[in-house]
Order: sequence, then C-alpha cells, then structure tokens
Amino acid sequence: MSDTQPRSVPETMMAARLHAIGEPLRIDRIPVPRPRAFDVLVEVKACGIVPNMRRVIGNFFGTQTPDAKLFPQLPAIFGLDPVGVVAEVGDHVTGVKVGERVYVNPARSCGSCRMCRLGRTLDCPVFTFQGYFGRSRELMSAYPYGGFSQYITAPSNALVKLPANVRDEAAARLGYLGTAYGAMKRIQVGPGDVLLVNGISGTLGLCAALLGLAMGARRILGTGRNAALLEKVKAIAPERIFVQALRDEPAVVASPSTDPLHIWTRELTDGWGVDAMIDCLPPGAPASAMVRALHSLRRGGRAVNVGAVTEPLSVNAFWLCANRIALEGSVWFTTAEGEEIAAMASTGSLDLSCLEHRIVSLDKINELLDQMPSNTDGGFANYVIDPTPVG
Repeated sequence: MSDTQPRSVPETMMAARLHAIGEPLRIDRIPVPRPRAFDVLVEVKACGIVPNMRRVIGNFFGTQTPDAKLFPQLPAIFGLDPVGVVAEVGDHVTGVKVGERVYVNPARSCGSCRMCRLGRTLDCPVFTFQGYFGRSRELMSAYPYGGFSQYITAPSNALVKLPANVRDEAAARLGYLGTAYGAMKRIQVGPGDVLLVNGISGTLGLCAALLGLAMGARRILGTGRNAALLEKVKAIAPERIFVQALRDEPAVVASPSTDPLHIWTRELTDGWGVDAMIDCLPPGAPASAMVRALHSLRRGGRAVNVGAVTEPLSVNAFWLCANRIALEGSVWFTTAEGEEIAAMASTGSLDLSCLEHRIVSLDKINELLDQMPSNTDGGFANYVIDPTPVG
C-alpha cells in the first residue's frame, strides 16, 4: 500500500481518438480513468510517434471494418511511447510513488501462460501493445489508453523510472532504443566487438549505433543510402563509427567475396568479418540487402533482425551451419531492459543529445502525421506529442 496521496486529478481529459479507419483522429473530451489495485495512473507529458502510425490508423490491416483481434475496439486511443508523471497508484502498488517520472512500457502479456510464468513475457502467445495493436482484444480492452491522451492507466510493473538528466521528449524514444537494445543483447554485443548496423541512419539504426557506443563496441560499421545522413551519424563518434553508402551498389552480387560491402567490412576487421550484425532495414527493403549484410559476419558471427524485411530470405543453409552463423528475430524489450537503458543514460554512456525533437500539441496530431512521411532527417528526427493542457 502506497502512503503517498494522489495528486489533484481532473474528472475529464482530452484524447485523440480514432473513430473510423481512414479518418483523421478526433480530439475528444472523455473521463479520466482510475487505476485498479495493481495499476497506476500516469499524467502523460510526452509521447513518441512511430513512423508507420499513419499507416496503422489509415488501413494497416487491409479492412475498413477492423473486427480482428489484432486491432483495438473503436474509438481507440493510440500512442506507443508515453512518458509522464505518476499521478495515482492502486491500493496494492508498492515501490512506486506519486510524482515519479516514468516511461510506460506498452508491452502487455497474459501473465499466466507458461512463457509468462518463466519470465519470458515477450514470448507470450497473446503479446499485445497498449496504444497500438496486438494479439488480444482482452488485453487491449483492459488497457485501452494510449499516449495520445492526457492520462493513461498501466500495470505498475510496466514502469521504467527515468533519471533527471533525460528529458521527457528524449525518453519518448525509448521504444526504439529498447527494440534495438533487446535485439543487441540477444546477439551479445559487448566490449571489443565490431558491430554492423544495416540501415544505420534510420530511427532503429541510429538507436542501435548509440547503444553500440554505450555497450562498448570497439567499432560500429553502418550502411545506408543517404550519404549526408551517414556522415551525420559518423560525426557522433568519428573514431569509432564508420559508414558506407550503398545507393549505387547492385542488390545482388555474383559472389559474396566480390561484394563491395563484404570487402569493406573485411578491410575494417583485419580480414575476419564483423562479430555481430543488426538489420534495421524497413519492411519495403529488398531481402537481398539483408543477405549481403549477413555475409559480412565472421565465422561464429551473430545476426538479429528488427527492421522486419518482409521478402523471403534466400540463405544458403550449408553456409549458415558450416560457419556457425546465428540468425535471430527480435521484437520489443522488457521493462528490465528499459531500466538498463535508463541507467546507461543516467551515467552519460548513452548520449541522446543528437536527437532533434519535433514537438507538437495534441490538437496538431493529424498535421504532424501528414508531415512525417516527408521526413529527410532520418533517425535524428524525434516526433513527439505533448498532450499537456494549454493555459
């Protein structure tokens, strides 16, 4: 039982809600929710916007009548990366105080299946994102408030406590940071490693580069198509980050050993190849671009995919096993991993100062969603909604 009294909480709040697929979000006044026994109420101060949010609310699932369990009931409140202040705690909540600054990890699981009992909540068969979509309408109904609203309820064990030196808008990038970090832990990126980030100038790729620096990677090699953005990434740590523009290179090469990417990575690793590769290419990228990056690995190298290239991969299974190559997929991150990211940021080893924040008020959300596809600043642009009432 918390001994901290709740802050003054209003009866109603403003929220951007989707009433119909393909329509703009509407700014509605609705009741402020109250936390259940093991939940908290968070006053949202900032919420990051994922680049594909317009696609999700526009017709992501290919139906104008979204009755599948993947989509929340309408009207729905989206917003995947909320940051705010604890305003109220449930009667059975311990270890959380009113007034603490937190990031709310939107990952929801059933809590009772075998995977959840083993602590592997990301492997829960009904894994769901609060404020986005998932595999369980029940979980979405239990936590229907996303970050595009002034208050949300969430389980108390979903909170990442934020250090004072991390601003709200920077913390709103934690979803992408966590996605990259969870994947990089799976392939054991650590001190002395050479890491290849395939697609380093995008949102996920830039986060992977910043985390690679914090996790002690000796060198970080990065690919991309925009030479100017690549140089901007390199400038973050020119003695440790090396970049290669692949715009004019062929998508398929006759032999990996003659591929310019393969040759470049060998030159920077004394001929051995990289220790680890994280593929951050988006769904529309060709699968061949990911396969080329795989061939940059040394014998015993480790690779993970987080960008979700949708084309089938053509990988030689004999090469994979003969060279002891590990290839994994990864989605999201645990709250414990979020705490580790916050700890790295608190010490300064994870430096988020390169992010360029684009902050707008809740009533301007539709305009911002329309502008995002024309972004030319890659992963440096950090789009954030501030739902704080004006006046």
